[in-house]
Amino acid sequence: MVIILGLFLVLPIGMALWVSLLHWDGQSNPFSGAADFVGLHNYADLSTSAGQDRQLFMTSVRNNLYYVLLVVPLQTALSLGLAIAVNSRRIKGKGFFRTVFYFPSVTSSIAISTVFLFLFQGSGAVNALLKWVGITGPKWFTDAHGLVWSLLGLLGVVDPDKPVAALAAHGFLGLSWWDWLSGPSIAMCTIIVLAVWTTSGTYMLIFLAALQDVPVELEEAALLDGANRWQSFRNVTLPALRPVLFLVITLGLIGTWQVFDAVYVMSQGAPANTTLTPAYLSYTAGFQDADYGRAAAIAFILLAIILAMTIVQRVLLRDRDEPTTRTRFLRRRTS
Repeated sequence: MVIILGLFLVLPIGMALWVSLLHWDGQSNPFSGAADFVGLHNYADLSTSAGQDRQLFMTSVRNNLYYVLLVVPLQTALSLGLAIAVNSRRIKGKGFFRTVFYFPSVTSSIAISTVFLFLFQGSGAVNALLKWVGITGPKWFTDAHGLVWSLLGLLGVVDPDKPVAALAAHGFLGLSWWDWLSGPSIAMCTIIVLAVWTTSGTYMLIFLAALQDVPVELEEAALLDGANRWQSFRNVTLPALRPVLFLVITLGLIGTWQVFDAVYVMSQGAPANTTLTPAYLSYTAGFQDADYGRAAAIAFILLAIILAMTIVQRVLLRDRDEPTTRTRFLRRRTS
């Protein structure tokens, strides 16, 4: 097992890390000296050096950040709600509902993305339905305005086409604050809806397995002590689900930061790069621009982002009553 993991996991990661330090077009042997060694130049172009590369990469990070902040909480809450619903003893036909809720998760993501593309086109079924009820449907995949400025524009607070001077003049990492605060585009919101719908079934099964391991006696004791169902869920069920909640959020973070297939099928970064993601940018850098060094650098920066966010949510979800390493050490010394 160690040999297999070394050959097919550790070794390719090490090779990719080496490629990220090169300027390599994929046409020669990167280990023969034919490729130009540039060190951390690829990373600098993406993070610190002003230019088109950094602007595109930071745009993709901004888009993906909004995607993560919306998809992970929504899919976690929806999957937990579905698990609680199908785990209820008062529900009949649990097997049917579990199958229905889980079915989108086992359907081809490419097929679902294609269906969503047809549904949310300008002349698609969604706009036809909105028109039938008297609402003018938005231009889903051609409107590059952020959702925040679009909503504020409807209220007359700002003009989405005229950035506020104070926000447009200053920025962070190559993008103005107007761009950072614009929110996801309507096209990205469509991809968010698709992601929540297709992933909630899988996490529902994980929560369902955990709920079935929670002793019924604990919930009944809480109800006998005068707690209502919400208090019983918050003080008994939810603490028991903490490890599974950590697992679901971790898997959600990894999956959302690596989103690629829906973007590739539905938008390919359009409109105006508002659905561009780091994973898709890495793909285009390598397989379209033949800049495999930059593509690998994007992948490793993405890995660092995922690890950082996983550590943060691990700290936030840790058990407050769990003794720290120092506390356990002191207890052993005193005993």
